[in-house]
Amino acid sequence: MSGKKTNGKKKLSKKRLVLRIALCTLGAILLIVGGYIIYVFSSYHRVPDNQVLTPQPDPSRYATMDRVPPERIDLLPGEQTYTIMTYNIGFGAYTPDYSFFMDGGKSSWAKSETALKENLINIGNTIETYDPDFVLLQEVDEDGTRTYHVNEVAYMCATDYYQHVYAQNFDSPFLFWPLLEPHGANRSGILTLSSAYISSALRRSLPVADSLTKIVDYDRCYSISRLPVGELSGAFAFGGFTPSSSKELVIYNVHLSAYSTDEVREAQLSMLFEDMNNEYQEGNYIICGGDFNHDLRSNNESGSVPGWAQSFPKEALPSGFTFGFDTITDANIAHDSCRNADEAYNPETTFTVLADGFIVSNNITVVRYEAVDLQYAYSDHDPVIMEFILEEP
Repeated sequence: MSGKKTNGKKKLSKKRLVLRIALCTLGAILLIVGGYIIYVFSSYHRVPDNQVLTPQPDPSRYATMDRVPPERIDLLPGEQTYTIMTYNIGFGAYTPDYSFFMDGGKSSWAKSETALKENLINIGNTIETYDPDFVLLQEVDEDGTRTYHVNEVAYMCATDYYQHVYAQNFDSPFLFWPLLEPHGANRSGILTLSSAYISSALRRSLPVADSLTKIVDYDRCYSISRLPVGELSGAFAFGGFTPSSSKELVIYNVHLSAYSTDEVREAQLSMLFEDMNNEYQEGNYIICGGDFNHDLRSNNESGSVPGWAQSFPKEALPSGFTFGFDTITDANIAHDSCRNADEAYNPETTFTVLADGFIVSNNITVVRYEAVDLQYAYSDHDPVIMEFILEEP
C-alpha cells in the first residue's frame, strides 16, 4: 500500500512540474509580448511639422569643394522646356519576382545587400538615361533593417545633380514581423534632386491615423522645395544672388498613405491642396508630384480593388490645378505606374494602376507626359516623366 501511495505522489509531482513549466513558459511569453508592445508604442513618434530642410550641398561651399559642381540651370518663363521625373523606388528591394508581406506577399527585406546595391545602381542609371532636370523619389531608406543599413540617399545623390533635399518620412520602431524575416526598424523618406537652385525647403507632416493602424502605416509627409524663377546674378558661388523675378517654382514631393482609412486620406489631400492653393494665390508656379496611392485615372470602383488604389477625387482639386496628363491629348499613360506586390509580377494576373504622377497649376504648360514602361524591373513602381514650360506672367 505504501508503495502505491509513493507512486501516486510521484505522478502528482510530475504533473505539477509540467504545469509549472507550462505556466512559467506562458508567463515568459506574455512578458516578452507585453514588453514588446510597450516598446513599440513608447517608441512611436512623429517627426515635427514645419521642419526646415537645408538643401545640400550649400552653394556657398562650392568654392572650397574638390569637385567641379554640376551645371546649374536657370528657370526662365517662355520657350524653355524642363523635364521632371517621379519614381517610387520601393526601398530598392523590388525586382519583378519580389512580393511584399504587407501586400499579401512573402518577403520583408531586399534579397541581399549585393542585390540591393545592384538595384540601386540600375535605378540611378535609369534616371541618368532620361536626364531629367528634377527628380522626385519616394521610399528612399536612409537606414533600415530591410535594406541592410545601406544609406540609399547617398546612392541616389551620386547622380550628377546640383542640389538635393531629403525629408524623413518615418522612423519606425522594430517591427518583429514576419517572424522568420522581421521587417525591423527602418528610417525612410522622400528625396528631391534639382539642377536648378533651391533657395529653401520645408517638411510638412500629413495627418495620420490615431488608431492602432498608425503602427503599420507609419508617419507621412510631403516636402516643399522653393526655386527662384529668372536669371540668377551676383556672387552666386558664395551664396549671394539676386533673382530677376519675384516668382518661384514650388515643387511638392509627396507620398500619401496606402493603408489608412478614407477619412485620413481625405484629410491628407485637403491639407496638401490648401497649401498648394496658397502658393498659387501668391502667383507662383506649382508642381506636385509623387506617389498618390490612388487610381489617378479614377476608373476603379470602390471595393473592387485594393484599398490603396481607390479613385482619386479630382473634383476636390483647387481651381487652377489639374493632372498634367489631362492637359494634353497625346499623353502616354497607357502603362500603369504601380503594381500590387502580393505576387511576383505577372502581366496577365497582377493588379496594376496609375498611382504616380504630377499635378500642375494652370500657369504651367505640359508638352509631354509619359508613364515609362520598365515592366517593374527595379521597383513595384515605374517612373513617370513630364516636360513642361513656365508660362510668361
